[in-house]
Amino acid sequence: MKEAYDFLKKCGVYYLATVEGDQPRVRPFGTVDVFEGKLYIQTGKSKPVAEQMKANPKVELCGMVDGKWIRLSGEAVLDERIEAQKHMLEAYPSLQKMYKAGDGNTEVYYLKNATAVIYSFTEPAKIITF
Repeated sequence: MKEAYDFLKKCGVYYLATVEGDQPRVRPFGTVDVFEGKLYIQTGKSKPVAEQMKANPKVELCGMVDGKWIRLSGEAVLDERIEAQKHMLEAYPSLQKMYKAGDGNTEVYYLKNATAVIYSFTEPAKIITF
């Protein structure tokens, strides 16, 4: 999982795909954190992406850096604990202008049953499960 985290951090921006009804939805994301041994992402409760993940927790992340790309699929699980929110916001101080732990809008999700595959045109694919 650490390798998937490191890859996403290096990307800076990755893309998160969700489903709304029968329509795929993809948007850029930049938050990724490790808390208590789990890979986390963050969004606002008021955003459509939060409702989409609650309706269908299956998500996919994709990012590219240095000629390699990652595709990570798993289930997004909402963690309502203030400690998890604080950890994410400490990792991303710039978010503290918009979000506060316990504000009723900050949501953090960890990924479970996840599989990340790192691809390259010149190397075999590397599969990571967590």
